[in-house]
Amino acid sequence: MPLVLTLIGILTLVVLVAFVRLDTFISFVIVSLGIGLAAGMDVGAVGKSIQTGIGGTLGELVLIIGFGAMLGRLVAESGAARRITNVLIGWFGIKNIRWGLAVAGFVIGIPLFYNAGFIIVVPLIFTIAASSGLPLMSVAVPMLSALSVAHGYLPPHPSPSAVAGQLNANIGQTLIYGIIVAIPAIVIAGPLFGRTLVHVKATPNRELFNIREVPDHNLPSAGISFFVALLPVLLLTTFGPLKSVFPDGSPLNTLITLLAEPYIGMLLSVLTAVYTLGIRRGQSIKAVTKDLEEAVKAIAPILLVIAGAGALKQIFTDSGTSKYIGSLLADAAIPPLVLAWGIAAFIRICVGSATVAGLTTSGILGPLIQSQPIKPELMVLAIGSGSLMFSHINDGGFWLFKEYFNLTIGQTIRTWSLMETIVSIIGLLGVLALNLVV
Repeated sequence: MPLVLTLIGILTLVVLVAFVRLDTFISFVIVSLGIGLAAGMDVGAVGKSIQTGIGGTLGELVLIIGFGAMLGRLVAESGAARRITNVLIGWFGIKNIRWGLAVAGFVIGIPLFYNAGFIIVVPLIFTIAASSGLPLMSVAVPMLSALSVAHGYLPPHPSPSAVAGQLNANIGQTLIYGIIVAIPAIVIAGPLFGRTLVHVKATPNRELFNIREVPDHNLPSAGISFFVALLPVLLLTTFGPLKSVFPDGSPLNTLITLLAEPYIGMLLSVLTAVYTLGIRRGQSIKAVTKDLEEAVKAIAPILLVIAGAGALKQIFTDSGTSKYIGSLLADAAIPPLVLAWGIAAFIRICVGSATVAGLTTSGILGPLIQSQPIKPELMVLAIGSGSLMFSHINDGGFWLFKEYFNLTIGQTIRTWSLMETIVSIIGLLGVLALNLVV
């Protein structure tokens, strides 16, 4: 019965989100209520479970995602993202421009959420393609594949951050492993796959390019741009391993432990960006604060989706559904990492949202993961890879790509959807390979 309830719940979620077009947060709450009551929980227990799930899931995540959005906004609006791209293009040259764009997309994609990153880099892609004479799609795909990988694999992006929290994975280790797995995924889905798209014709609509223009002479320096964009990575990967070096309780250990906290690293990164990309360059604190406010407004829908997924996850746990499914799957012949990837991929194809797919999968598989000798950080990446599988007409990213590059649906499937599929499959293979050595 619990398995049947879970399947009915997921199918109901798919119908409400993909076909009825009901708000995703409301859909999560409705499905959570339905599963809880059908599982025999009383009304008070269901309400308490939903509240606990929302609070427990958001928790520290509000800080990480909120600060991440602020950092991304400042990197974009100051022109730092454009400076990073210009520098990398200068390093790689026109001959190897696709590789430079892939690196630029990855660097920009770390602090920027996908949609914001997309809006920022599309005008750069168009300009570079026009000046280099290269086919537009062969230039666009390397950069956008890197953005997609960062969105699906790496904290502080919403889905990997939330899944890491649900699975008790170390965010710093998840980031390190994610970067390792990301490299082959970006190489294959980006520059290599991009070379096969030279015959796809695209005529982007210039009227859609609506970002703040910063004159070249007023862009931040390359050093500051790279430093601010990569500061969260530097803090997370530097201080995390140092926590065990110094004696517990010592002042140095206390300081390092504080700096190793993901939300502290994000806060320090935002404060650094406020000064170096804002105040130091002549902006008033009022103008910088306005940018930060706009960034927070933009992530409100994402936080609601994550909250709704947290409610569903808690209902699965409190009703005993997760424990029951975990006991069934524990004896399955499918390796846990492949199973997690497969469930996330299935939900992604049905619902369209990578965030929904990732969070729903982690809610279903939580107990199973705890009983398996699998690093939770690798499970986060397996779920993240699956959540990127075959984006199509039910995914907002599909239409964003189609409309900006003015493609047909068929062309979008042959370019965008295939790129996302490659990213997903190579991600799984990378996780399986990494599992052999860590």
